[in-house]
Amino acid sequence: MVNRTSQDAPEVAPSSSPEVVYSSGYDADKADITKIERVLSGDDAMEKTHINYDRMDKELAKYANASAITITPEDDKRLKRMIDKRVLPVMVFTYFLQALDKGTMSFASIMGIRDDIPALSNTHNYGWLTTCIYIGVLVVEYPTNWLIQRVPLAKYLSLNIILWSITLACHAACKSFPALLVVRTLLGIFEAVCQPTFLILSSMWYKREEQATIVTLWYMMNGGQQIVGGLLAYCFSLIPSGGPLAGWQAIFLTYGCFSLLWGGFVLWWLPDSPMRAKCFSEEDKVLMIERVRANQTGIQNKSFRKEQIYEALLDPQTWCYCLIAICTTLPTSGLGSFSQIIIKSFDFTILQTQLLAMVLGVVIVITLVSSTWIVQKTSQKNTIIMAIYVIPSFVGTIVLMSVKNDGSKAKQAGLLISYYMVLSFWAAQTLAMSLLSRNIAGQTKKTVVLAMNFVSWSVGNAIGPQVFLPNDGPRYFTAFAVHMGCYVLLVLVILFLRFNLMSRNNTKDRLAAEVAEARDEGLVHAFEDLTDRENPAFRYMY
Repeated sequence: MVNRTSQDAPEVAPSSSPEVVYSSGYDADKADITKIERVLSGDDAMEKTHINYDRMDKELAKYANASAITITPEDDKRLKRMIDKRVLPVMVFTYFLQALDKGTMSFASIMGIRDDIPALSNTHNYGWLTTCIYIGVLVVEYPTNWLIQRVPLAKYLSLNIILWSITLACHAACKSFPALLVVRTLLGIFEAVCQPTFLILSSMWYKREEQATIVTLWYMMNGGQQIVGGLLAYCFSLIPSGGPLAGWQAIFLTYGCFSLLWGGFVLWWLPDSPMRAKCFSEEDKVLMIERVRANQTGIQNKSFRKEQIYEALLDPQTWCYCLIAICTTLPTSGLGSFSQIIIKSFDFTILQTQLLAMVLGVVIVITLVSSTWIVQKTSQKNTIIMAIYVIPSFVGTIVLMSVKNDGSKAKQAGLLISYYMVLSFWAAQTLAMSLLSRNIAGQTKKTVVLAMNFVSWSVGNAIGPQVFLPNDGPRYFTAFAVHMGCYVLLVLVILFLRFNLMSRNNTKDRLAAEVAEARDEGLVHAFEDLTDRENPAFRYMY
């Protein structure tokens, strides 16, 4: 059952648009808050009570109501269950496979690949097998973000899954370092679609208050792949030598074939958008769109707006997300690539190291789930929780830099626990991505910010393995010193982001108190492709 919040809102059939009222006087180019106030006040104010269909996506206009409608709690729960069943499993399991496929090299590093390909015994060469992935991501990041705004999202995702599956299987045929560089770079190019696509899907299907949980659910598959990957790698390590396939070849081939099947399933199962979801009724499509109206970030819009590029580049928020991405992925990439080598340096056997990687995954999952749970329980105090979760990373890194392993069981256990503690900063990475999906509005602006964020993500990931210098093992003092610098900068950026967003909300609150139209209580302009700064009714989450 649907209850309209405005008695003036006309009843609209799903297949037809409400009465179109074109607002030629609406100035969408104004990003400065004082200019918004001027636009929304004066002779032109009455026009602001109508949707401006000139700015609205035509496909979305067929389903979007003229003003907000209230959805009963029962319908809201029913719709979320339907979305969870159709969309969430695809995001979670696809990200799991992507993380598993990308992380397989770490397990293969102690399964004989460095013996079969002697060039990999050089730590510098081995580090390049991770760096080249993110160079590939770096090259295609903006084209990928541009495409996912314009092409059928689910079909583009499934195509890339199929392509990276084939690439992964080809790893088993590589016999030289250059061949591995080629397939690893291609793997990065095809896997670049995942994170930006999933952030778009999260904002397209879920309400703002749900997105932190949704982003965490798929992002924590980085830990899930450590758990499952460690167990599977242990099994593949038991393959006897001298057979047709070495253990590392078998693992690449198996994962590649399974991912190929999953790509076909995604093509069949996942809808491109709520408007194109043939699996849902026309009435439910309308309600699903209304569920996310209050997000004020829109669903889709294929129009290119040059002014939104400038706003993205000049917005301090954009650069905060970029710095957070670099400060978190640089340690993540290095620790991920060298996790098996570092743990083994604590005097564990190969099989023990494989199994301890499962504990590493558990630590990551607990970190991400607990941070999201605390955010929900503390009324969305995202940035505060992000800063708090960096503290154990400081402690763990200091221990790893200052304590030398002398072979005793106590030192062995202490160093292992300290290594696990370092990973707590992952909470900042996940919550930052969920903030980006909730705080950036305007499709062109979001495309630019996502591209810049994942370019930064790629830069951090590419640099990460390179700070683990060959002559610095097994303690890698230089690498952990660089990580400490990242954590310091990370905390400073988080604090700046918090105060910046608080200040913006206070300014908008003052405007809303003075100008009635700025409140947009019917959420009339929610789908007009306004940016977060252009829309005076938008409020930031921090």
